[in-house]
Amino acid sequence: MRIHIESLNFYTIIGILEFERFTPQRVVIDVEIDYDYNGEFINYAEVIEVITNDMMTNKYFLLETALNEIKNRLFETYNITFLKLKISKPDIIHNAVVSLSNEYKSDKKTRNNI
Repeated sequence: MRIHIESLNFYTIIGILEFERFTPQRVVIDVEIDYDYNGEFINYAEVIEVITNDMMTNKYFLLETALNEIKNRLFETYNITFLKLKISKPDIIHNAVVSLSNEYKSDKKTRNNI
């Protein structure tokens, strides 16, 4: 099964520039989650809450750090086989949307599945 969460957007503190440390800015997150459905499902509303809470609490400096921490949290919380994440800052540059993305596969040997 694959869950798609598209255009999850909210305002948070993220970035290295001085004004970014004090002024919340809009971020947009896209997520794809693959998992083996064996009668147990992954609650997409809960996934949204996990991502939003993480971003609002941690106030990351770098998109790279935010991406990796969200990845870690999702793999620790859910029995995921594949994860694709994309974080965008649509308002940071007036004529472009800046994004960072990555894809991750499960390493069940080193993961704790809950």
